[in-house]
Amino acid sequence: MAPRLVSVNIGLPREITWRGRTVRTGIWKSPVVGRVMVRNLNIDGDGQGDLAGHGGVNRAVMVYQLDSYRYWEHQLSRTDFSYGQFGENFTVEGLPDAEVCIGDRYRIGTALFEVSQPRVTCYRLGIRMNEPQMAALVVAQHRPGFYFRVLEEGEVGAGDEIVKVAEGPERMNVAEIDALLYLPIHPPEQLERALRIPALSQGWQGSFQTLLQNKKSETSEQEKPVGTLERCLACEAERAAPPGLAPPSPLSPAWPGFRQLRVSRINQESASVVSLTLTPVDILPLVAALPGQFIILRLQPKPDGPVLLRNYSLSNLPSADGYRISIKLEQNGAASSYLHQQITPGDLLEVAAPRGNFTLQPGTKPVVLVSAGVGATPVLAMLHSLAHETSPREVWWLFGARNGDEHPFARESHNLIKALPNGRRFIAYSRPGLGDRLGVHFDYAGKITVEVLKKLGTPSDADFYLCGPSGFMRDLSAGLVTWGVSEQRVHTEVFGLRKQFAPGVIGQSQARPHPPEGSSDSGPNVSFVRSGLNVHWDPKFSSLLDFAEACDVPVSWACRTGVCHTCECPLISGSVDYQPEPLEPPPPGNVLICCSRPKGDVVIDL
Repeated sequence: MAPRLVSVNIGLPREITWRGRTVRTGIWKSPVVGRVMVRNLNIDGDGQGDLAGHGGVNRAVMVYQLDSYRYWEHQLSRTDFSYGQFGENFTVEGLPDAEVCIGDRYRIGTALFEVSQPRVTCYRLGIRMNEPQMAALVVAQHRPGFYFRVLEEGEVGAGDEIVKVAEGPERMNVAEIDALLYLPIHPPEQLERALRIPALSQGWQGSFQTLLQNKKSETSEQEKPVGTLERCLACEAERAAPPGLAPPSPLSPAWPGFRQLRVSRINQESASVVSLTLTPVDILPLVAALPGQFIILRLQPKPDGPVLLRNYSLSNLPSADGYRISIKLEQNGAASSYLHQQITPGDLLEVAAPRGNFTLQPGTKPVVLVSAGVGATPVLAMLHSLAHETSPREVWWLFGARNGDEHPFARESHNLIKALPNGRRFIAYSRPGLGDRLGVHFDYAGKITVEVLKKLGTPSDADFYLCGPSGFMRDLSAGLVTWGVSEQRVHTEVFGLRKQFAPGVIGQSQARPHPPEGSSDSGPNVSFVRSGLNVHWDPKFSSLLDFAEACDVPVSWACRTGVCHTCECPLISGSVDYQPEPLEPPPPGNVLICCSRPKGDVVIDL
């Protein structure tokens, strides 16, 4: 029987209530009577609520098969399905995911279509189906459905025959491509095949390119396991980037949990910044961090007081001999006051292994290191690394402080820049002191802005690394992109709360993190490092994600079923149970909070 179009389904975005929140979604589709015009971005009368994850040139028309309808009716013991049930625009007879290949072209009515990618996993399919695990189920059972790109606009209608007019290269079917991204096995030869398919959307190509690079790294550096990818939705919108891909963790942590390190040296870097050098207390060596990474300290200033968890970037040349952290004394800062005023050489501190994705990337393009205040620490480690290698790259060190008294690492950074054949240094003081001399101690009175970078002649094709106060980084990042700098070349480090990402959710809470309503005084302790929150786990919550949301801890998620890895974050200590098991486990030292529950006390970098 020839493939045919059974139903054309459309629907405009609507706002629904889900778990006490408002979600904007276009997943509710209903059949159209008669013929309808299909255009490059959409079908007339149709729309998507979240254009970052759905819609656009590469996802103009969603296709799902009657055979999969029958399969899910049996699997879920359901008899209530109607056309458009899976959020598809075209319900079709034929065209199974295991046979349709990326790049295949089909004539339907007077329109011409090309298969561009599988469906992207999304929690809203679970809402529509009243089955929370649906996003994981369609991947696990190799029945995702797929998207058409519209090559020629035209009219279509139920009953139209579907005629294949061309076959895509490499003959990789939809189910195969979907599994290559979302399931655990990623053979390099299959990734290379996928990358040879021009019709495959840019987002999926970006994901496969990153997976392939990681596979090559694993082959060349077997002792350095590379972290898994985060396959979420955020960056899938029409650009050459992985679907929501956040940078993978370059290395698994060198040791689980915390170990004791000795404070072997203390240096006063400025009026408000002190550096501590930490070395092993036993024969077990440290591991050299990547330039830009951070460690987490577990502190208890008072024997009967609360435990404090703080992350500090390493500020010296990466080395297995010792770690240096530099701490600014904050007003009313319990941890910084303790480290400044009570710690002495010889004291022991509990330290988690280096982590973080804000790391110096290899390459030949210029490097621009821009920081303010104690935000200099991670980029200073990068500067150390570049100077140690005597890098031939053009390296810019731009630093902003209030005045000379608040300028840490002044001599150190100056000497490092001098060691580089193409090093440039620029110092800005926003409020110069009486003893600060322009042209001697600093180069500019004011703050570092993109306009300042332009006047200096900073190359716009450089790799930019930014660290400092949130407003400083927000303004610089936006200004650089407006200037024309590629977003992929603007790297930032955020010490505070992470950004929230919850696709389609309207009016997310901006409340400060807090214990959940009716919090328990027993059960495993859950520590959210960035939020400064230590609370007892309550088993009434189905997952750590639900628990974090009840605490207003900023989180990111997309599928909520252990598929996309959007919610993946560092697990500093402790262990979890997965319910359900994720399709691909996170690397050691990370956790998927959307489908996990603590087995005991846990510390999470959120």
